[in-house]
Amino acid sequence: MKKVILAGGTGFIGKYFENQFKKLGYEVRIITRNQQHISWEEKERIIEVLEDAELLINLAGKSVNCRYNEGNRKEIMNSRIRTTKILGESILACPNPPKLWINSSTATIYRHAEDRPMTEESGVIGSGFSVDVATNWEKTFFSFDLPSTRQVALRIAIVLGKNGGVMVPYQNLVRFGLGGVQGTGDQMFSWIHVEDLYRIILFLKDREDLSGVFNCSSPHPVSNRELMQALRKKMNVPFGLPSPKWLLEAGAIFIKTETELVLKSRWVLPERLEREGYTFTFPTLDKTFQDLIH
Repeated sequence: MKKVILAGGTGFIGKYFENQFKKLGYEVRIITRNQQHISWEEKERIIEVLEDAELLINLAGKSVNCRYNEGNRKEIMNSRIRTTKILGESILACPNPPKLWINSSTATIYRHAEDRPMTEESGVIGSGFSVDVATNWEKTFFSFDLPSTRQVALRIAIVLGKNGGVMVPYQNLVRFGLGGVQGTGDQMFSWIHVEDLYRIILFLKDREDLSGVFNCSSPHPVSNRELMQALRKKMNVPFGLPSPKWLLEAGAIFIKTETELVLKSRWVLPERLEREGYTFTFPTLDKTFQDLIH
């Protein structure tokens, strides 16, 4: 039986992948902090489970949906670096390691961009805590020299899916009349449907000539203004109160998160994927909302 390993596979993306791979007849094994699966502390078991795997997908890392105080910053950074190191060292210890290791990264690695889109070749790496996390994560991942394992880092935009991620809070905002623009509304929103993220992984698995960094985002990003407008339209809510920056700052403290998640302009294009021939199932926001909102 073909085998896929999901590291940090208990979140909404991991659960989606687990179901989809099982439908294809794969054995799916999960490495996580959770005791019901393989624990990060069990080095021998990790090596054992990676042996003869077709694919390793690493999604591990503390959620960035929190306040960036010192303790959380440390945990956000360490949870990504540590798990990536454990996986790299375990692959090196395998006589028959996974053929492909796909590691998460984030589209937040690029600077705040309202002037032009960021591609893998022409994108400008930003600055600040979130960018430091992303650059250190990729640096750790690519520091391993793995002769039998192809390595791909996915710079993933905001993932839209039915049972998790940002869809629930965004729909709640609209439902309660707060679905207007956030901040100026000009900041760009790059996103990807969870099904496309899954299909990109299948595409890269079959394309043995491809490795390195890929932007994982829909080819048609929108502004925050367009996002909220499309969401209100789909949910039949004619009006939404805007949220100026000062209100978002106050609200973020109350719900223990950071405004960067909403106010940073992420304008990312999947240039490399499209050039290599990947076709998006959900290229537009309209098509995505048709699928996700009923």
